[in-house]
Amino acid sequence: MTPAADDHRPEDHAADVSVYRALVAELRAQNAALLARVAELERQLGLNSSNSGKPPSSDGLKKKPVRVGSLREQTGKKPGGQKGHPGKTLSRTESPDATVEHFPKLCAGCGAALSEAMATDHAARQVFDLPEPQPLIVTEHRAFACRCGTCGMTTRAAFPEGVAAPVQYGTRIAAFVVYLLHFQLLPEKRLAELMADLFGVHLATATIASMSQACAARLQGFVLAVRDHVAAAPVKHLDETGFRIGGKTQWLHIASTILLTFYRISPKRGSLPENIVGVAVHDHWKPYYTLKGVLHALCNAHHLRELQALVEIEKEVWARKMRCLLRRACHAANLAREQDAPLSPRLIALIERCYDAIVTEGFVFHEAQPALA
Repeated sequence: MTPAADDHRPEDHAADVSVYRALVAELRAQNAALLARVAELERQLGLNSSNSGKPPSSDGLKKKPVRVGSLREQTGKKPGGQKGHPGKTLSRTESPDATVEHFPKLCAGCGAALSEAMATDHAARQVFDLPEPQPLIVTEHRAFACRCGTCGMTTRAAFPEGVAAPVQYGTRIAAFVVYLLHFQLLPEKRLAELMADLFGVHLATATIASMSQACAARLQGFVLAVRDHVAAAPVKHLDETGFRIGGKTQWLHIASTILLTFYRISPKRGSLPENIVGVAVHDHWKPYYTLKGVLHALCNAHHLRELQALVEIEKEVWARKMRCLLRRACHAANLAREQDAPLSPRLIALIERCYDAIVTEGFVFHEAQPALA
């Protein structure tokens, strides 16, 4: 007699249930891990230069045409020049370079002829413009040789410093080229076109590079002085960013104060400045904490961008409160600085209490969330 197909023993049924439960638990764990992964990928897609430490160049084609949500605290002032600002309005000069006189030829009443001798007064208007382009000024330096009447030796005069070739460009052209290249950031080829179009000076890109290198050599002492002043300043700001030179990744390191900025290029991101003392303000990048003998202050501009991400993407209420507090604290400090007066101890204590309360709220919120897979 053949047993029925569904004739299972109780122990077999219990084993099947156990297998199914284990499979469901495994699928639930995989689903939780995938959901966490999707959430993390969505967060990464939502990050940009306005809500994280990513550079603006990484925004790509999705970059918004207008930067939205300024991180600055509103001052309540109207746009444009403020009261007391000197302004840059064009004003008359008492000594114009040229004067052009205009006389009417016919009377507007009867049509009779008029002459310059009939003038009674005049009205004046001034036009400010660039001078007409002129050919280059060529200065020839002649170093004469003189023969001594006593001993008969011939001595030749020395050329001025910087006059080192039979034919060369002068210091004004070099200064203009360095200004456009390094301050206005014109590419070498476009700079060469500009010099040819405006001044009739035809420069090769190699000549432009040579002028830049010569200027850098002359300023080497100044660069070292800026480096030492920034390193010894009571407070300095540190940052770094990557860029490409000759197809290779390099790192631009800066150290700055309110008046000075020292730029340094290194093939390594972890190449930290030397001889730093005082307070170092940075974006809490871990290698900065290896600097010896400095106090660390964290950059609130980076904090505001990271809080912006928590507000926009995670929708966390405590982050919005913290962002508002940091803005108001900065605004209060700026007002006190304008009035040349310190913040009152009472206001400082209030800011600290609000800060601690918001941090506690953030901890409570995250501790209540399920553990990450």
